[in-house]
Amino acid sequence: MSAPSIGILFLTVFVDLIGFGIVLPLLPTYGESFGASGLTIGALMASYSAMQFLFSPIWGAWSDRVGRRPVLLVSTLGSTGSYALFAVASTLTGQAALWGILASRLLAGICGANLTVAQAYIADITPPADRSRRMGLIGMAFGLGFILGPALAIVAQTLFGKAGPGAVASVICGVNFLLAWARLPESWKPGTEPAARKPRLAQVRHVLELPWIGFLVVVFFLATFGFTCFETTLGILIARNFRLGEQASHNTNALLFCFAGLIGAVVQAGPVGRLVKRLGEPRLIALSLVVFAIGLAPVPWVRGHGTLSFATLFSAGAGPWWLLLGLVALIAVGSGLTRPPLFGLVSNLSPERERGSTLGVVQSAGSLARIAGPLFAGALLDQHPAWPYLGCATLALAAGLIAWHRLVGRVDLTERIPPSP
Repeated sequence: MSAPSIGILFLTVFVDLIGFGIVLPLLPTYGESFGASGLTIGALMASYSAMQFLFSPIWGAWSDRVGRRPVLLVSTLGSTGSYALFAVASTLTGQAALWGILASRLLAGICGANLTVAQAYIADITPPADRSRRMGLIGMAFGLGFILGPALAIVAQTLFGKAGPGAVASVICGVNFLLAWARLPESWKPGTEPAARKPRLAQVRHVLELPWIGFLVVVFFLATFGFTCFETTLGILIARNFRLGEQASHNTNALLFCFAGLIGAVVQAGPVGRLVKRLGEPRLIALSLVVFAIGLAPVPWVRGHGTLSFATLFSAGAGPWWLLLGLVALIAVGSGLTRPPLFGLVSNLSPERERGSTLGVVQSAGSLARIAGPLFAGALLDQHPAWPYLGCATLALAAGLIAWHRLVGRVDLTERIPPSP
């Protein structure tokens, strides 16, 4: 594996997540300022993941046929355009602005599905034993993107007004496209013939029927579902439990997510590779879900007062904040340790000439979870603030125990699954 190749891949995913992190916190306030209803704001929030759900398998299957490089270049260029459109729409008013923002999010979601192709690229150029560790680079890019993106949004909006965040994201994506054009070689082996093209539903059914992989798709859906419910409800929960005002709850929520992103990035940058070698992918997947459940379940009962800051952490009565940070760290560790071994295992078990399309179906399941999770969490939160956490912790714990039973000692990585005819 060449250093430039993996560096450009890391940058591609990192930039996608920076763009996502720049725009996501702005959508509710931008939408409200343009007269959007709550339902419209929800549609704006869900549109990105909806397009990822639809297009991840398409990008993956296309990369199996034409190669990884052209798909990554096209999708990166499309992301550049999507954020430029967001910048332009931000300068409009009323319905025109809302339609422009929606179009930009749809295009960003379509192009953001290139994460599937980046994973397939890593699998192409990495020996099977090292794939889980290399998949951790993508998880690290996730964490770093969610740390840097919101910070850049604040700076860009301060310096350039409403159009600033979209413009900055577009420029970053444009630079990334030029770097990929100049430095990213093709990873797909010359002369390798992909499997015959299948209709979308037939491809999904085929992947779900592959030994072990169908179960791993379900596990990834549940892991993403649980973390998305946590993302959706944490800000509301801490505002209630710590008696925070609107601005204080926004700032505290941002700090907690930066902290979670940092923990996740550190875990996936280093320890995940050593843990895979020591425990193996099946054990690590199962244990990560249990850790996630242990961190998630107690969160609704942590109560205190005051905003989160360095001064607060070293003052009297800081115990609840330390406890909450510890639980968020467990959640970030559990979530961070699930993705790399799961995608590494999927790439090792997939038929070689269907690797891109298989990873696309798995990624699409995660996007579906990001659509369903907020709806589930919001509905339960209205009934009782603890229900989303207990419900998702129960699902994660059950998934971890079932994964241990079904995968540990049963998955044979030496047995290559034949491709479909």
